[in-house]
Amino acid sequence: MSVIPSSGSAKTGEHQNSDPLFEKYARYYNLLYCDKDYAAEANYVARLIRRFHPGVESILELGSGTGIHASHLAEMRFSVHGIERSPEMLARSQALAERNESGPLSFSYGDIREIRLNSRFDAAIALFHVISYQRSNEDVTAAFTTARHHLNPGGVFVFDVWYGPAVLTERPTVRVKRMSDDFTEIVRIAEPVLHPNDNLVDVNYQIYVRDIATNELSEIKETHVMRYFFWPEITLFATQAGFRCIHSEEWLSGRTIGCDTWGACFVLQVS
Repeated sequence: MSVIPSSGSAKTGEHQNSDPLFEKYARYYNLLYCDKDYAAEANYVARLIRRFHPGVESILELGSGTGIHASHLAEMRFSVHGIERSPEMLARSQALAERNESGPLSFSYGDIREIRLNSRFDAAIALFHVISYQRSNEDVTAAFTTARHHLNPGGVFVFDVWYGPAVLTERPTVRVKRMSDDFTEIVRIAEPVLHPNDNLVDVNYQIYVRDIATNELSEIKETHVMRYFFWPEITLFATQAGFRCIHSEEWLSGRTIGCDTWGACFVLQVS
């Protein structure tokens, strides 16, 4: 599959240096999430896609990160193209694609709110809370519109978000994560600040990185602003973008979503 941005649609130069959120974070991203079962998550997404749209062959991933989900989906013989706006993460995913020996796998730079490609796909996905990074109503609408623009008739859009009832019931708490490999030791402290009138949570990360060989210690501070969603919001955004919401469930478990569901998965279909 040839995937080429339409003329003037991907404003690469405009955003290449304007989004520093993951610049430093991306260096240690795979280590921080080396305990994440990407293969199981990719299988879960593949089952959902095939359940609601049998015969899917091509997938567009919005916010593809370092490309690990996409690579697992390519191993299942899907043709996968990922869009990523972090140059550091994109470089890692493109290196992964070069080593790929399974199904067609490619990545390109772009902002999921405005990218337009000269291709259509059978399914679109946005995983690991990519949609929750869309803070404003305008951001969410733009991301949904991008997904709808690139889908063939009957296409499905699968994504997961922070779910509002659980966020407000259980409340975000301070979390500490420690990870290491042969070269690096990382301690990450996440301190959340809830903004209930805006449906947002500021996740303030303080990351300490130690080079094991030199014992050199560095510190990274970042704030990730996450939006949490409720069912009526999702259905409204879906309808406005030309979708209908056909399914929801708890991410991975398949349980009915409720006040204890932090990660909610939705399936939209082209109307």
